[in-house]
Amino acid sequence: MNAPLGGLPPLVALCGAHWRLEAPVVAVAWSRRGGPAAFAMGDGGVVFARPPTQPGGQGAPGLVRMEAHAGACLALAADPAGGLVSGGDDGRLLHLDPAAGAASAPAVLADHRGEWLDHVAVSARGLRACASGRRVWLHGPGSEAVLELASGVTALAFDPAGGRLAIAGHGGVELWSAADGARRRLEAPGYHRALAWSPDGRYLASGMQENALCCWRLGDGQRHLFEGYPGQPRALGFAARGHLLASNGGPRVVSWDLDHPRPASTRSESGYPGRVPVSALAWHPSRALLAAGYHNGAVLLCRPGSDQHLFVQGSGAGPVTALAWAADGAALALGTQHGELAVVAIPAQILSMARAA
Repeated sequence: MNAPLGGLPPLVALCGAHWRLEAPVVAVAWSRRGGPAAFAMGDGGVVFARPPTQPGGQGAPGLVRMEAHAGACLALAADPAGGLVSGGDDGRLLHLDPAAGAASAPAVLADHRGEWLDHVAVSARGLRACASGRRVWLHGPGSEAVLELASGVTALAFDPAGGRLAIAGHGGVELWSAADGARRRLEAPGYHRALAWSPDGRYLASGMQENALCCWRLGDGQRHLFEGYPGQPRALGFAARGHLLASNGGPRVVSWDLDHPRPASTRSESGYPGRVPVSALAWHPSRALLAAGYHNGAVLLCRPGSDQHLFVQGSGAGPVTALAWAADGAALALGTQHGELAVVAIPAQILSMARAA
């Protein structure tokens, strides 16, 4: 995996822009109104970048940095109303508007001084959630609340409609309803460390510390447990139609067909058949195409269930910590633990080769 096959340069050299900073990239998200990619940095800043407009990386605007948190920026999420929401180890929940420029100060949505806000989530209905320890704070129109949990919160995720908040922890996942504040417990033994909703809201998946993946079909409460991972599946993602669930947890991306009568029998693998663990992944928003990041810094585009792949970036940039597609699927943003970050305009010819997902 050290270099692309056939001597072809990786996509980042052909149609991307690339930078190296001094702090690790913690998370990445795209502003949802055609804005730039935003990178949450371990030194407290948030950096904005746009893909190049011309071949060879030409035409890419420079980075714009906004000072956000006094210590480290720990979490980042796109705000459906525009801009980004971030949480940090200074206890502040912030709203950042990239259109306002680097000189502008982020808006403070909440100040929970003394807390480390290492999880944030934003709903389509305007609710913002953040968590520290065993508490979740909810901020938004008519919904200021604090939820106390039985165990430490390890992940937060609103469903696509914005009406339910999933809260992961020990022994299962809790669902909080924005309509009436009711709480529903989805029990499953083990420590749940990552969450993902299917785009249609039918499925909720959690990655477990016990090297397993749990998935609930919420309509009838049916639960599936997928085992056999060599490591913890902490990066999860659904195909656009919501029927395929992909995860890391080993040296290849593993996918499951949830609409099959026996989902546990449908395991398929994607990407480079090597030994380097997958550290991050992201489904294309409309195509049958996966972006996979590895612990050695390589990033590939993969066909689900196939060994076929295309290098976006070669190895050597440190573990890939964050991957995200732009909402229109025309660009990919990536970041690494060693402070490498890039935005790549994916050629339309490549996207047209992947069928609709």
